[in-house]
Amino acid sequence: MNERAYSVLEYNRVKEDVAKFAMTEEGKEQILALLPSINKRQLQAQLAEVTEAVAILEKSASVPLSGLSGMSVLMKQLHKGTALKVDTLSKLLGFLDSCAKLKRFMKDKQHLAPRVSLYVDAIDDLSVIADEIVRCIRNGRVDDYASKELLKIRRQLETHEQKLKEKLQQIVKSSKYKAYLQESTISERNGRYAVAVKKEYKSKVKGSILDTSASGSTLYIEPEEASSIQDLIDLQKAMEEVEVERILFSLTALVEENEPSLKGSIETMIHYDVLFAKGKHSQFINGREVAINEESRVLLKGARHPLLGDGAVPLTVEIGTNYRNLVITGPNTGGKTVTIKTVGLLVMMVQSGLHVPVNEGSEVAIFKQILVDIGDGQSIEQSLSTFSSHLTNIIEILKEANEYTLVLVDELGSGTDPSEGMGLATAILHQLAKKGVTMLATTHYSEIKEFADATEGFRNGSMEFDIHTLKPTYRLLIGKGGESQAFAIALKLGLHPKIIEEAHRITYREEKEYPLGSTENQRELDKQIIVNRHAHQKTAKPQQATATIFVQGDNVRITQSDEFGIVYSGPDSFGNYVVQVKEEKRTYNHKRLKLYISRDELYPDDYDFSIVFDSKENRKKERLISRKYVEGLVIERDEEE
Repeated sequence: MNERAYSVLEYNRVKEDVAKFAMTEEGKEQILALLPSINKRQLQAQLAEVTEAVAILEKSASVPLSGLSGMSVLMKQLHKGTALKVDTLSKLLGFLDSCAKLKRFMKDKQHLAPRVSLYVDAIDDLSVIADEIVRCIRNGRVDDYASKELLKIRRQLETHEQKLKEKLQQIVKSSKYKAYLQESTISERNGRYAVAVKKEYKSKVKGSILDTSASGSTLYIEPEEASSIQDLIDLQKAMEEVEVERILFSLTALVEENEPSLKGSIETMIHYDVLFAKGKHSQFINGREVAINEESRVLLKGARHPLLGDGAVPLTVEIGTNYRNLVITGPNTGGKTVTIKTVGLLVMMVQSGLHVPVNEGSEVAIFKQILVDIGDGQSIEQSLSTFSSHLTNIIEILKEANEYTLVLVDELGSGTDPSEGMGLATAILHQLAKKGVTMLATTHYSEIKEFADATEGFRNGSMEFDIHTLKPTYRLLIGKGGESQAFAIALKLGLHPKIIEEAHRITYREEKEYPLGSTENQRELDKQIIVNRHAHQKTAKPQQATATIFVQGDNVRITQSDEFGIVYSGPDSFGNYVVQVKEEKRTYNHKRLKLYISRDELYPDDYDFSIVFDSKENRKKERLISRKYVEGLVIERDEEE
């Protein structure tokens, strides 16, 4: 695969849609990092797992998958010589709780999802960690009862703090200090307690100045009587901090001892998150598991483009069984490009272990490469024209393509002279087919339809067009090249059938009748072909009763019997031609003949056609007669001649 294919087929958009269903950042990251695989067994296992995930979701919409947030950060903090923080350990507890819930959830799913339910066995019992965290951590802090020493320290700390508050209360209520105080409340500054003293009386209250008010009129003084108690409190707090750190280190060591089990549990939970995200996406697009083969065979029944939602028209595509190259024709905006994009994207999704929106019985091949040339790709920076850009892509495709490649080409040969573009497109298609690729190509050249009809390994397809509504139906028809919608539309809009018949004869060098839709406006319709008999009489050229469609030497196909022959003579007044088929001359009406290869492509201008149409014996007799008269010499030819 290459980045161009991912971009053009909108593969990354599909991954973004799947990632939206993931509950964890780690799961989203794994989905966005998905790449197509060529491992058949692995893909079959992945698709089967998604099928089981869908079955679980249909029975239980809510799967206990949470608590993974922060686990990646936690794993990176281990063995760094630092203790895990309280909030990190709280998140770990939430994760371990989710693991336990998922194990219970999967316990009764073995019959429904035997493969998926087995993954919980990789989640080890880590209740020893969970129990220890519950014992030591409560309400966002290390609990008093985490250790006897911590309980002792905190009780002593409470006692000292109570003594300090009582001492300060005595000071602020004392008549001795009342006149010196700005307010009768106790303040805290930098973790130590103080009283608010008026600036002019600072010498009246012995102690340390901890802070000053914004106006400078108030000083916050820690009284000398409270200082010794405050020092004891600071000491107790330091002891508390050391003990808390010791407990956190102990918990961290316990986590580090169980790191392999914890890592396995995290990976399993992420795998479940990714798996159920795929399952939810499958439900969202009405997807299903498809069969996989390695024989370049693709069969998509009722396939829908996953990004088009309910607006997608189902299409059925088969390629790789009797033919490996499908040429799709049809009107602009008829759905040709969407069709080949749908095929490419669905193949890419299957090779990524994703369900696809198709009907039962669908099958997808594994391709090592998907190479595309879709869209005009015009580059201002590189000064490439549309045609040049297409050709640059095609050259790269020709270099890389092989029998394991799926090639998607849109409007090959467009953007240049039609006759040269058609010839180039045909030659490129032929060369890609020789390389053994599996290919879907769209075109507007009618000559390529004929090439596909006549070339082994190719099949025509067309996008259906509703001639009654003059709108495309966006349905793909296999085995049938697109009809000339321009002629059909012209007929529908009221162009006279005779004019359309002449246009068809000029375009395809064959006769075709276009019936008159309604006779109600026959007179109005005939105005289109009424000719002024007096105009240009002197210069008008005499017209032949029957137009010459084929000439001697043209290789034609007899549509009735699907045989090939060489035109010998014609037409007569009824439009009949004599055609030599397998050394036998037969008469066919021009309507039963279709040009296969013109005389100009087969023979030089001065070619002697007696070599083709006459017997060796008759040619000898002709040479004798041309030199002298030979009595009794008879040249016999078929009555058709």
